[in-house]
Formats: sequence, structure tokens, C-alpha cells
Amino acid sequence: MKALIIDGYVDEPACLGVPPYLSPYPRYIAGALRERGLSEKDIHYLTIDALRENPPGAGELISKADLLIVIAGMTVPGKYLRASPITPGEIETIFRVAHGVKVIGGPIRLGFSNEGGRAAKGTESGINLGDAVLAKMDIEAFVYDLFVDGIGGEGNLGSFPVRLKSPESVDHRFRTTAEIGGWGRKGAFLIRQHPDYPYCMCELETYRGCGRQVHCSFCTEPFYGASDYRPVEDVVSEVSALYSHGVRYFRIGRQPDLFSYHGTDAGGPVPKPVPEVLERLYRGIRNSAPELSVLHMDNANPITLATYPEESERILKTIVKYHTPGDVAAFGMETADPKVVAANSLKATSEEVFEAVTLVNRLGAARGANGLPEILPGINFVHGLMGETKKTFQLNYDFLQKVLDSGLLLRRINIRQVMAFPGTPMYGRDEAAKKHKKLFLDYKEQVRKNIDLPMLRRVVPEGTVLRDVMCELHDKEITFGRQIGSYPLLAGIPSLLPLRKFTDITVTGYGMRSITGIPYPLHINTASPALIRELPGVGKKAAASIVTGVPYTDKDDFLRRVSEGEKVIGFIEI
Repeated sequence: MKALIIDGYVDEPACLGVPPYLSPYPRYIAGALRERGLSEKDIHYLTIDALRENPPGAGELISKADLLIVIAGMTVPGKYLRASPITPGEIETIFRVAHGVKVIGGPIRLGFSNEGGRAAKGTESGINLGDAVLAKMDIEAFVYDLFVDGIGGEGNLGSFPVRLKSPESVDHRFRTTAEIGGWGRKGAFLIRQHPDYPYCMCELETYRGCGRQVHCSFCTEPFYGASDYRPVEDVVSEVSALYSHGVRYFRIGRQPDLFSYHGTDAGGPVPKPVPEVLERLYRGIRNSAPELSVLHMDNANPITLATYPEESERILKTIVKYHTPGDVAAFGMETADPKVVAANSLKATSEEVFEAVTLVNRLGAARGANGLPEILPGINFVHGLMGETKKTFQLNYDFLQKVLDSGLLLRRINIRQVMAFPGTPMYGRDEAAKKHKKLFLDYKEQVRKNIDLPMLRRVVPEGTVLRDVMCELHDKEITFGRQIGSYPLLAGIPSLLPLRKFTDITVTGYGMRSITGIPYPLHINTASPALIRELPGVGKKAAASIVTGVPYTDKDDFLRRVSEGEKVIGFIEI
């Protein structure tokens, strides 16, 4: 039996699977297939971007696959550097070509929309799935249950044929943590088929589902039920399996609040953190992947840090001890307007978020070995929520101005309009998103100019050396690259450098959300004039003088002949 997994990418509040990220979905599915008796060589994986390039044999693989599985769903769509999520038209085309059993699942089961500010449509009413089946709960569990019990399987692989049931006879259900404990390990091999391998970030799941009794009006995480914590040992074991297959980049990202992992009910608004559990998790990951290159996190609930500052401080110290620098704790603040907080059952007041921002800065703002601060907060705003008025925009802006004026650091400010999904309180009540569209765009532009830009200068001052920037894309005469990490900074380098190669860069300039950089050290005798003009601290006249004086015999010669040479001597090599 041949199975093909097509990764159309996912982007959820608590899970990212857009390259260079690989979400747990395809890995869990591959593990379920292995457990049902398929060998690794019979499980194929293609990203939608790879499929668009029409690689040899792809069409035949789709048409002859006995089981074709499409993963898709963007519940919080963003902008991506070099990846593009699957479209409804592509889904329909793939299913028309395929002849085997066809299944689609992931967050697309909740509906789909192209952008924030527009309500999501029901999947089956908006996409012609033909005879494909939409997995209405967990696609990995549906795929596992497709197989006839009692035949195939690892115990008697090769003794009996592997057979599929009729998809219509399979119940839709959620998988258990015990199941994915095995599937995560057994599906780790799939990473080797990812087009970015070995430079691919594996999203790790600690739990899913929300522990709050009343949920945010727009969030899809409650559709996964109550918090369902994975055992620490299972997560560590999955890391070990991925590491054995060459993975060196990890993000603990598939959970709504890492600080609440295995939290206890203390009668507060959120579970009480258990720092000892996070210590075991991080120590276990480090012991299982001793030479990892990146270990980052994603979501943290600011109300957890504000309500339990002592426990949260211990957890932050653990993170700084075991992680790699450049980490981001993404806070779902959503709004600074107390009326919007109340109308949408949101998590924290602006005062509580400010406390959380201050706590992370106090323990994480020191600069790490890769040039970035150890760990900084990120802030997520959502507009178009119930109760939003023009005043909401001013309150949000004032909050950001307060953070900036206080000398605190934010690594990322994400501003989006709500995407309302069927089954959420927001569905059918998102008229504010349309009403305030122009106001939203003007306000967003002001934040980018007046908050993001000065904040970026503070996070990475001119002359900062950023290590291990992966060159990913050429556009005209510029190479765009990023460090592999959680919410990495986009760097534009005015030179065509080899792609899929790492380089260290010196920060020389700023966009509103990106930086300009030049290779560090800059080989001055062979560097282009465009790179030399970017050297920090020198004017146009000095840059022209440097270009004219090439070649230089050594640094003494350079200093003797360049009047402003002392300003750049630390950034060049001769």
C-alpha cells in the first residue's frame, strides 16, 4: 500500500506548520500509518510548494496512491516569506486527479477564509471535495481508524495485507495523548522528506485545548476540548526520535500557554504553573538533543504570569537556562480596551499584560550569543472584536507607547483583524471589522512607524552582529534571510549570497519590521560598493573613499588611509 501526505500548511493560534516549520500533523499521521503496518518507504510526503514545482513522478504518485491525505487550515493566516498555503482550487484539483481513498483534515475542518476581517466559510460548502472525506475531528485518528483491525501492523508486517475500510464507516474522534505518544516517535522519520531538511523547525506539542472555563470569543482552541497534557516523557521521547533523524531546530509551540503545562487548579482564572514540570521538560529535551541548534517556545498567557509571578519567574529562569537566545513568549493580549476585554471574555487587562511584559524583560532582555536578547515578549492584537470603538485603537496605541517609553523591549507586535469561525461567539458578529477597516489600516501604519521602528532599533542596535542567518530568497540584488527561530527577524543583505547557507551579519539599517545587514566580517577587498556603503557609522564620502582605496594590504594600511576607519575596523576583514 502506498500513502501520500500532502502538507498544505497550517497556521493556528497554537500551531504553526508553514516552512521552515513542520507541524505535528504530518508526523502524527506518518506514525499512525507506521503503526498500521506501512513501511517508511511506502509513506510519501510533499509540501504544496514542492508540488507546485511539478517534481518528476508527483502526478503519478498522486494518481496511484492508495491513500491520499491533505493537511490544511489557516485560522490565523499571516504573511510568509517563501511559502504559500494551499488554495481551495488546488485542493479540488488534487482530489480530481487522485483515485485512491482521499482524506482532508487539520484546522480546515473548522472552515476557511483568505484573510482576517472575513468570516470563515464551512469547508464542505465552500470546497468541492468530490468523494474525499473531511476528518471532522483529528485527522491522524481518522487515518488510523481507516485500517481494518487485526491485519497488518508492526507485529506481523508482511504476513498479512494491509486493508482499508470504507471511509464512510469510520467514526470521527479525537486522538488520545497515549496514541500520539507513539505516533510522534514513529513518524519522526518524515522530517527527512521535508524540502527544508535539515534546516527545518519542528513544532512540538505539550498539550492542546484551553484550561479556561470561559473562552475568548474568537478562539478556535476550545474546539479541542479541555487541556489534555502530554506526559513529559512522551515529549522528550519524541524529541529524541526527531534528533536521531537529524533535527536540530525545535519550538515548543503547540499549546495555548506553555507556563500552564500540567498546571493545577488553584481556583484562579487560569491553572497554577508547576515550575518543576517545566524544569523536567527542558532538561529532558536538552539531554535528548545535546547538540541542538535552536530551542524556542511560543505561546504564554500574560494572565498566568501576572497571577502567579513567583512560579512564572522560576519557569523563565528554567527557559533561559536551557533554551537558545532569540526566544519569544507570544502574549495573546488582543486589546487594551477594558470594554472589549469584558465583551469578548478575554484573558488579561492591559495592566496585567504590562506586568507580564516587565517580568519577561527583567529576566530575558540580556543579549545572548546569537546577537538577540535571550527571551522577549511578543504582543498579539486582534481588531474587529465585539464592543470595539474608535477609542479602542487609541487605547491599544497608548499601551504600546507606554511600553516604549518605559524602556521595555518587545520582539514582535502582531496586529490582525478577527477571522470569525462557525461555533464561536464572534461568528456573525464581526461587523466592526468591516466598519473600521480604514481606521485599522491607518492605525496599523502608525504603529509600524512610531512603535515598531524605534523598538527594533532598541532590540538590535546598529552594529549588532547576528549569528547564523539563513539565506532564503533572492529579490533583485538583495538576499533575504532569517535566523531559524521563533518569529525571526527578516534581514535584507544588498548582495546575492548563496541560498540555504548560513552567514553572520552586522546590522546596518532598519525597515519598520525588518533590518538591513552586511556579512560579518566584511571582506573589504572583495566586497561590492553596495556592501561597503552599508558599513555602520561612516558617511557617503568615507564609503566612497574606502571603495576607491581597495585593495588594502592589512588593517594598519586601512586605518592609515581611511579617515573614519576606526568606526568600522571591528566589522571588516582584510
